[in-house]
Amino acid sequence: MIKRLALLLPLALAACGTLPEPFYGNPGPMGARLSIPPAPVLMVPPPAAALLDAKSAPVYAKDLAAALVNYDIPSIAGAPMKGGWLLTTSASRNGENIIPAYAITGPDGKTYGRQNGAPIAAAAWTQGDPAALNAAAAADAPALAKMLTAINARIQGSNPQSLENRPPRIYIGPVTGAPGDGNHSLPLNLARDLPGPDDVVVTNPALADFTVTGNIVVTPGQNGQVMVELDWSVQDANHRKIGQVTQLHPLALTDITPYWGDVAAAAATEAATGIQQVVANAILKK
Repeated sequence: MIKRLALLLPLALAACGTLPEPFYGNPGPMGARLSIPPAPVLMVPPPAAALLDAKSAPVYAKDLAAALVNYDIPSIAGAPMKGGWLLTTSASRNGENIIPAYAITGPDGKTYGRQNGAPIAAAAWTQGDPAALNAAAAADAPALAKMLTAINARIQGSNPQSLENRPPRIYIGPVTGAPGDGNHSLPLNLARDLPGPDDVVVTNPALADFTVTGNIVVTPGQNGQVMVELDWSVQDANHRKIGQVTQLHPLALTDITPYWGDVAAAAATEAATGIQQVVANAILKK
């Protein structure tokens, strides 16, 4: 009789937010790679044409970069980097108010988006009032994050290598800690169950978008049984853990030694379902 292991709810670990991953150059919250080489971060230089003095401009750049980080966009205040993504700020006066304006420039020098900010009192802005500058950055960050997400989605839609346009490639790494032949039979069965219309299993880790590894822990249980915990960890191409599937069940030690047999087959079938869901969730967030 096949003993099926109980599948616990996959733990969807937090990945980065709306658009950081394209700047890392690997699949992330909106998915896959940019078709042009991305920078590791979005650079936010002190604005030279925003009606701020030399002291206030760097302050605003730092405030804006920090506000974007709060929306999970890796941003740093500083000079532009060659071949990098850039957020530039300008401003114009409109009566008693200042209207900030933003532009996103890609590594190819092309402007990918423009966005006006919320009006701010001209006196506070031009005097470089710290509280006013910080409030302006916080107010404009959500719309900028949304614009960056839209830019990434547009680029991914035209990129045949994007995870939006092809199935994810998954590499099954080692399984450790299992008694008997579990370290061999579990990944072998998982390789059978994991592939499908939405997922491809690859044997070369360098080609993988995601890597799955397993760790098995067996502890003494009750009534002569042992408690078997199988933890399947899913990492992205940057080796960041994006989710975990855990299976837990009491078994007789003879069920898994010396051979796992039907238990390995049942465990792999259930684990595959959870792993597929973790990968699908990660792609949706990218």
